[in-house]
Amino acid sequence: MIEKTITSIENKVRDAKSIGEKDRTDLLKLLKELKTEVTELSKTHAEHAESITGFTGVSTHEAMREQKNLQLMKLSLKGLSSSVDEMESSHPRLVAIVNKIAQILANMGI
Repeated sequence: MIEKTITSIENKVRDAKSIGEKDRTDLLKLLKELKTEVTELSKTHAEHAESITGFTGVSTHEAMREQKNLQLMKLSLKGLSSSVDEMESSHPRLVAIVNKIAQILANMGI
């Protein structure tokens, strides 16, 4: 399920006309890394992995909308960041990847 969701996000990022080439390249690289990290996390913390994947999808959707809704963008990014809050010490690489994704998406939403 997680792999399928991230693959779907990757396809949307590849096809999106509202994303600059640098952001597209950066997001695709980070999504590949995220897939590896959350797949590993899902072995011990399946619900956390699902939350991270879900909020990544929602945040990406909101950032790529042609008519952006700033409130929905902020909420989705807050959810994405919150989904890894408790994992800083146990999964620092995962937290760093999610934070980078959130930063790129936040910059796109401006």
